[in-house]
Order: sequence, then C-alpha cells, then structure tokens
Amino acid sequence: MEKLLPFTMNDLAKITNHRSGEIKFGEKMLTVPKGVDVVTFLQNSEAKYVLIGIPEDIGVRANFGRPGAASAWDTAIKSIANIQHNRFCKGNQIIVLGQVNVCEEMKEVEHLDFHDIDDRSKLSQLVEKIDKDVSHIIFNIIKSGKTPIIIGGGHNNSYGNIKGTALAKGKSVNAINFDAHSDFRILEGRHSGNGFSYAYEEGFLKKYFIFGLHENYTSKSVLDLIKKTEDRVRYNTYDSLAIRKEKDFNQEMISALEFINTDFFGIEIDLDALPNIASSAMTLSGFSIEELRQFISFFGKNKNAAYIHICEGAPDLGEEKNNHLIGKLIGYLVTDFIKANNNTN
Repeated sequence: MEKLLPFTMNDLAKITNHRSGEIKFGEKMLTVPKGVDVVTFLQNSEAKYVLIGIPEDIGVRANFGRPGAASAWDTAIKSIANIQHNRFCKGNQIIVLGQVNVCEEMKEVEHLDFHDIDDRSKLSQLVEKIDKDVSHIIFNIIKSGKTPIIIGGGHNNSYGNIKGTALAKGKSVNAINFDAHSDFRILEGRHSGNGFSYAYEEGFLKKYFIFGLHENYTSKSVLDLIKKTEDRVRYNTYDSLAIRKEKDFNQEMISALEFINTDFFGIEIDLDALPNIASSAMTLSGFSIEELRQFISFFGKNKNAAYIHICEGAPDLGEEKNNHLIGKLIGYLVTDFIKANNNTN
C-alpha cells in the first residue's frame, strides 16, 4: 500500500488532549507500528474498525463544486482522538491506519480551472488515479477481515469504496446513500457526481438506494435513468418524507434495508444532506443531524454493513471560529456506527 501515509502513535499523542481522571480515544486507538507490514498487522489485530482519511477535493472541483472537502480528515481525527473511552464505546476497537497520499494530485490541481475543457479532462484523470489507490486500500482492509470507516474527500470516492469492497468479497455489492443528490450522472469522465453510475456500469455495484433526494436538484435525465433500472436502483425524496409527509422516515429505512440487504452493502453519507453544514453543495433545507444519526445506527447494526463513508464535509468553508464542529459531528457519526455495528459478526 505505497499510497498510504501511515498515522503513528506520535501523531496521535500530538492531537490528544490528556486530562487527569479521563481516558481519551487517542490513548487507546491503535496504529501500525513502524516497520510492520500493514496487512499482517490488520489480520492479527483484534480491533474491528479501520479509520482511513481521503484529504482531497479534486472530484468536487471536476464537478463544478466548491473546494474544501480536503480539510475534513484532519479536523475529524482531532475530534475522534478526544472522544471519551468508556463503557459505551472504546477506542481500542479502532485502528487509525492513516490517509491516502493525494499530495501530488492536490498540488497538480492548484492552478487548474474546471471551466476549461482541457483542465477538466486532467481533473478527471486525477480522480481516476485516486480511484485506483482508494480501491486498493479498501480491498486490503476488507480482505483482512476489518470494517473500513472512510472520512473526507468528495463523493467521487464512493467508486473506490465500492470497487475495493466488491473485489475483496469476490462479487458485486450494494450501497445505501444518504444524500441530497443521486451521484448517478452520465459517464462523462470521473467526478464527484458519478461515482455510483461508474461503479454500476462496471459491475461492482449491484443494488443502489438513494435516501432523501432533493427534488429540485435531480435532473429529468437521472430520474429517467433510475426508472429504467428500478429493479436495481431506487430512491425516495426528502420532499416526500419531510415536507409533504407522504412517507414515514422509519418505514422508509425498513424498505430501503429490505432492498439492499440481499448482499454486503456500503453506507455512504454525504454531509450536504444536512442544513447549514459547510460542504461543496451547502443547503438550508434537509434532514436533521439526529435523523442522520438514527439512519447510521439503523443500517450500521446489520451484519451485511461492509463499510461507512462520511464525505463532502468542508471545514475550510465553515465559520473560522467554529470549523472544528464538522470534525465533532463526524466523531458522533463514527461512534454511532461502531456502537450499532459492534455486536454483528
């Protein structure tokens, strides 16, 4: 895994705020010791969950979005390190693997203009490079018997998550996506708006459910495409659930689970589905944080849940004095997943 930047015990110590009488996650989480083979360590560790960061926003740029998602991993790991280790959730269940090394790719995009056709092509090519690195790392984590918790980056990384999981499981997998957008757009070159459609087209994604689509921001062409593939791709809308009250939130979660629970599935969370959360496509209308936490808890407790990916949060686009809050939010979502998932085999 040469494209992995490992996280060390020293890195953890630097971000953990030690306090007398308290035990923080940062004092208990595991890292791969220097000189030890990563895969061997994962296979032999009793910890079930592996934290991996993707500090990029290249796919977002290629999709005409606002950059900033690259900052989520750094903010999130600082918050996670300072969660209390107690009877409800224990830090020693987690291996902090590190981050995908996207330093070169991020340097390359600094002066690219996504409005320029040639530059957009370069952006898509860089996304494809990251796809390969993400899928390789996810493959190794799952093949080692662990559950990846992927933080940061654009939703383009859903492709690498799904591909890596499918290759590790030896068959196509399913996905549930809590999102205002389908990310099931046409195959026009890779970006954050078509990770699922590429994974579907290439046979890695079998069944796909989009939970809470915003009707105002879903094109007719995407709706037509989903209708043609409704045996394998389904959705509900935020408007039908929360505005018109035509559908019940809890019942819809049950229906979505019945649809995807036929195989292993990934849980994809796009933070732009929440109001007032700094992201590339920030919204003022959407589900509450409590509803998202309930969603993660509901799907996380299923034995077929193969990974969770929390993406598109952009602390750099938030309030300067409170940009740590997105990291704190991600910390809640990570522990909600672990608490729900911990008793599954």
